[in-house]
Amino acid sequence: MNERDLDFQLIQRIQNGEQQAFTLLVRKYQNRVANILTRYVRNSGDIADVTQEVFIKVHKSLPSFRGDSAFYTWLYRITVNTAKNYLTSQSRRPPASDIDAVEADSYDGSEALKEADSPESILRSEEIKQVIMNTIDQLPAELKAAITLRELEGMSYDEIAKIEDCPIGTVRSRIFRARDAIDKQLAPLLEE
Repeated sequence: MNERDLDFQLIQRIQNGEQQAFTLLVRKYQNRVANILTRYVRNSGDIADVTQEVFIKVHKSLPSFRGDSAFYTWLYRITVNTAKNYLTSQSRRPPASDIDAVEADSYDGSEALKEADSPESILRSEEIKQVIMNTIDQLPAELKAAITLRELEGMSYDEIAKIEDCPIGTVRSRIFRARDAIDKQLAPLLEE
């Protein structure tokens, strides 16, 4: 039985009034939700509150969940929308980027990231992270979303297509264009 089927069984138990099943669902996904929220809510003290708000919305909406998409896809949408609503309610602008500097370390475009932690290599790593962040900040929203879902969430092209409500070819194109934009901005830095 795959994860989607297991989630659906758990949701059916919740829909039948079994509150313990909801506790299991929260335990299963709370860390993933909090991880998504860290890309939007910069104040770490607010993460727990917004995570709780996400699961309150999930609990209220579960009776109408039909399973047309994977539960995680549905949860991801609720999480991102809740984060953006939270930032708006705090009179803040949602971030222009869906990636943070720590996650940018996973970019495998430079031997400089693999060097020893000399002051020079640390500075170089920070420069690379900043270039990646700035490039992602300047990407159109659909490219940012696609690259984030693929590279940070590890979602398949098919899952991204469902979340973004577009053809899989469009997802591939968006990810290619985002990677290309990042590569072009990194090229001068990596040639040094």
